[in-house]
Amino acid sequence: MLERAVIDALFPADLPEPQHWEQRYPARRLPEGAKVTRFGPSPTGFVHVGGVYVSTIDKDVSGHSGGVYFVRVEDTDQSREVEGALGQFARAFDYFDLHPDESDAAGEYGPYHQSARERIYLTYARELLREGKAYLCFATKEELADISARQQATKLPTGYYGTWAIWRDAGADAVAAKLAEGAPYVVRFRVPEDTAPRVRFTDEIRGALEAEANRNDTVILKSSDTSPRLPTYHFAHAVDDHLMRVNLVVRGEEWISSVPLHQQLFAALGFEPIPYAHIAPLMKQIPGGKRKLSKRKDPEAGVDFYIEAGFPARAILYYLRGLANGRLAEVPLDEALATPIRLDQCGVAGPLVDLVKLEDISADHIATLTSEQVFEAVRVWAEQFDAELLAALDAQRDEALRAIAVEREGVENPRKDLRKWSDFRAAYGFFLPSLFTPLTGPTDERVTPLGVAADVVTAYARDLADGYQHVDDAQEWFNQVRELAAKHGFAGSPKDYKKNPDAYPGSIREASQLVRVALSGSTRSPDLHAISQALGAEETLRRLRALAG
Repeated sequence: MLERAVIDALFPADLPEPQHWEQRYPARRLPEGAKVTRFGPSPTGFVHVGGVYVSTIDKDVSGHSGGVYFVRVEDTDQSREVEGALGQFARAFDYFDLHPDESDAAGEYGPYHQSARERIYLTYARELLREGKAYLCFATKEELADISARQQATKLPTGYYGTWAIWRDAGADAVAAKLAEGAPYVVRFRVPEDTAPRVRFTDEIRGALEAEANRNDTVILKSSDTSPRLPTYHFAHAVDDHLMRVNLVVRGEEWISSVPLHQQLFAALGFEPIPYAHIAPLMKQIPGGKRKLSKRKDPEAGVDFYIEAGFPARAILYYLRGLANGRLAEVPLDEALATPIRLDQCGVAGPLVDLVKLEDISADHIATLTSEQVFEAVRVWAEQFDAELLAALDAQRDEALRAIAVEREGVENPRKDLRKWSDFRAAYGFFLPSLFTPLTGPTDERVTPLGVAADVVTAYARDLADGYQHVDDAQEWFNQVRELAAKHGFAGSPKDYKKNPDAYPGSIREASQLVRVALSGSTRSPDLHAISQALGAEETLRRLRALAG
């Protein structure tokens, strides 16, 4: 074991003792049973929707217990940091209103970026070295690769442990010699000699669990030739969760295998262990089964996918809560968002992310909003993702509001064709003159699939425009379409047309569809009379005349 003076010389002379940090971050004054949770994103890639899933649970559990939820950015692996990742975190937290209760701007337990907590980690790494619970390791990359290769050749578990840990029991002289020559080193945790083969612990979701004990002398402080001297995730996790007074860690089930190491670190540091709740991962249905929702393979794994598509945040949060606790999927959205998530009701099988189901939920939610609310939400979305639509909305606000109200306001079963804000163009864009491309006449590619001769289309559309009456009564309005259709030889019903197709240019169906295509550009649209009322007489006539050519 190295002398204290040698160990202390490796660290800044003004480095505080552990007691300093214990006093700097005292136990929180919170109600009994209050939960302090944290979400720890790493800026090494885009934000996974699973992160929103976990942070939703974090925030909900802490909020309903009178506790605290904070975000701690785990940016110690700076070599893998992806530019723009931190900005994506901010977008996600803003969009889903998952703002933490504490942050660097307003929080007494920060900094909330691990890269800014270097001195804290150094204090506790030094303490473990002083107590012989950690040691300096000068093993080179080549030596580590050789150890791994020999372990694999003899079918032994790979790792740095036992006799394979070549610097674990190195003498003070050997260590001093390496230090004298300036050789880079890492600090490794010394696994206790009396470690049992297996450990048991209780998971807040899964109950009693058992796992193989950690045997590896894990690196806790990265190489001495880097600046800043940052810890590995495992060590930072133990130190930060203790000092920030976290008393519940909600994280993915892939971390279950790390619990034995984390227990060892907490014990070595003299910290009280923290309860864990390991969430089952979000899954995707694939032919023959299911797999984890993948950052690499699935666009819908990224939070930006949902933001760019314009799914309402409340609909997504409702959906995610239903994945966490199935009972919440069976109650109305507002009730589900207000009802606490219960960890003991979280399943251990990964829930499937079903975009079709999410779109249905989103459509149902949007159908409950007023035209004004829909307009404002679409406008906010368009500010970022559709400049042309934004300009159209600002220039034609009244037209847009009338369009959104069609078959939505004052009806028992409102339209549900708007499932996300990016659908607005397809569902409502034709109402706005600046976004609608008028027909070029009877041979327009949107008209020809109806199979009506061009000369019939021209005559029918011209007569309809010339005698058009913009009336309020829907039946009276449609009668002019019906009467002109009969005048131009269209069959009174599809059934009559089918009996003798050569006798007619089409049926009332085709005649109506000509009007529908003229007004909306599509054969599928809301009620024709409602469209005409939203467009107004002048715009309706303009589009009918465009059909005539």
